[in-house]
Amino acid sequence: MPTVLRKDGFAVRIYFNDHLPPHVHVFKGNGQVRISLGGDTETPNIIEVNKLSDKEVSKALEIVTTHQAELLQKWREFHG
Repeated sequence: MPTVLRKDGFAVRIYFNDHLPPHVHVFKGNGQVRISLGGDTETPNIIEVNKLSDKEVSKALEIVTTHQAELLQKWREFHG
């Protein structure tokens, strides 16, 4: 599970043998949020939250939304 992006204390990771839909796992401290990457016409959205505050979840979603295109590219590189 490589870290594909680090920003503002968050680590964005993609598992090599993960499942659809395209998504990322965003970690901060002991918490994590799973965020769907959406697609060319869809914006990212929250799938599951574990031990992060609402503020941290909002920031994680902002980071993923800002970097959506490059994260989708990485997902496709890893999963075909």
